[in-house]
Amino acid sequence: MRYENMVSGIFLVRPNRFIAHVEIDGVVEICHVKNTGRCRELLVPGCTVYCQHSDNPNRKTKYDLIAVKKGERLINMDSQAPNRAAGEWLAAGGLGEISELRAEVKHGDSRFDFSFVKDGKRCFLEVKGCTLEQDGVCAFPDAPTERGAKHIRGLAKAVEEGFGGYILFVIQMSDVKYIRPHDETDPAFGRALREASANGVQVLAVDCAVAPDTMEIRLPVPVKL
Repeated sequence: MRYENMVSGIFLVRPNRFIAHVEIDGVVEICHVKNTGRCRELLVPGCTVYCQHSDNPNRKTKYDLIAVKKGERLINMDSQAPNRAAGEWLAAGGLGEISELRAEVKHGDSRFDFSFVKDGKRCFLEVKGCTLEQDGVCAFPDAPTERGAKHIRGLAKAVEEGFGGYILFVIQMSDVKYIRPHDETDPAFGRALREASANGVQVLAVDCAVAPDTMEIRLPVPVKL
């Protein structure tokens, strides 16, 4: 996936979860933050960020904050990017041969990110984007997410009904060691993930090649439950 009209800037402050003040070409701009998570370890005053400029005159802000430099690591923090990248990856054969790929599919009381047919079986896949990293170890989530646990329980129920179920963690950076449930932040999510895995839901993770204007799924990453 690719972004157009990207510019670099210096992050100054995040007054609330929706906006950030970024210095771009010597001017302080109010930018929309495309991630409502905490991201405190990413948005540190003085860090380099990459923003997408919009020509839409009806927008309240001219820029979207897309990516951030954390040390030598470039991290995409656009919460919409994992689904877009996963859709491209699935269509290109990331899970092998599939058919009838669809996005945003309702089943029972859940709406899953994707459904497809693989080896003659209807499958559902839920995408979780990850930006939280320390010393090469990634963790999800970075804030409590009852919705995330609900999706996992829905996948486990679908598997019990005879469907295929996948959880795909899209790590929005490259060269990490592994990913784990962030039990310190949300123990309920970790419990739901382990129970789902034990009951046949396939838990996968991949990293991404990230540039200021692109993000593409790259390699599998170990999941430590």
